[in-house]
Amino acid sequence: MSNSTRPVLPHDVRIIDTTLRDGSHAMAHRFTETQVRETVRALDAAGIEWIEVSHGDGVGGSSFNYGFSGTDETTLVAAAREEARQARIAVLLVPGIGTVDDLKRAHDAGAEMVRVATHCTEADVSPQHFAAARELGMETAGFLMMAHKTDPEYLAKQARIMVDAGCHAPYVTDSAGALLMHEAKARFEALVAEVGDEAYVGYHGHQNLAFGVANSVIAQEVGVKYIDGSLCALGAGAGNSPTEVLAAVFSRLGIDTGLDAGLLLDAAEEVVRPYLPRWPKMDRNAIVQGWSGVYSSFLLHAERAAERYKVPAHAILRRCGELGYVGGQEDMIIDVALALAEEQAA
Repeated sequence: MSNSTRPVLPHDVRIIDTTLRDGSHAMAHRFTETQVRETVRALDAAGIEWIEVSHGDGVGGSSFNYGFSGTDETTLVAAAREEARQARIAVLLVPGIGTVDDLKRAHDAGAEMVRVATHCTEADVSPQHFAAARELGMETAGFLMMAHKTDPEYLAKQARIMVDAGCHAPYVTDSAGALLMHEAKARFEALVAEVGDEAYVGYHGHQNLAFGVANSVIAQEVGVKYIDGSLCALGAGAGNSPTEVLAAVFSRLGIDTGLDAGLLLDAAEEVVRPYLPRWPKMDRNAIVQGWSGVYSSFLLHAERAAERYKVPAHAILRRCGELGYVGGQEDMIIDVALALAEEQAA
């Protein structure tokens, strides 16, 4: 029996902004405190209810394998909390990368929601983290990452594990931006049917095959209530569904988000765009990720390996897809690059 008492939502759909977390991948985890403060102020003014702030791989992610943070994440969470007037701060936690102690530190710094992220078939590693979060009084969500790699029915069973552990909102998490519209819809419907009135369902999309916004519309139509976005699409791979576009599209559809689309457009253009090191885009590398079902955060790792070993990044990503690598196996990218370099030299 679930112990998840879902929160009351004031609007038709809750758009959660992940510029300052998923965007960390595109920023090589180099967000400054000033950038975080300015972005939070702009998102808060536009009505965003929840702003996710942490290393791209979640609390505790600053490491050799995933990339060191330019500024300690607890400092960034605390800065975000200071700037928010009505918005609240969320963090990501990937079991095996982040720990309960990392979660407690984030909570002490001002985080009030945790999104616990597991591979789509490994929800059974999440219960202790949901339990810890609920003991801290935090809201909870659960990311079933790489959701294209299992069928809708099994994904729903994994969502059930999370909800029974205290998750307020299990997510269809399209980490590779690989889900076509009918594939996404089937997964949304399966999760909505499974959790019923016990919890909400969420969707986190990437733009590698350009379906992030379209799948968000489908998600809302079938009852998904939490939808993620990032300003300027700032995120791994080709980026996330752009928050400003989501707000504009839902406004056109007459869906109440509680957001000011004009202020979000201002935030994207005047606050985020000036500090972008690169504009997330659907180039060859990102499209290969969606086409081959490769974890979006592999992009910069593959591009660095490509430069070092003189092999094409898209070839590295394609091979990673063939080998079925998933999040947490970023260190294997070097092995792929070395193998391709040897093949190239032969």
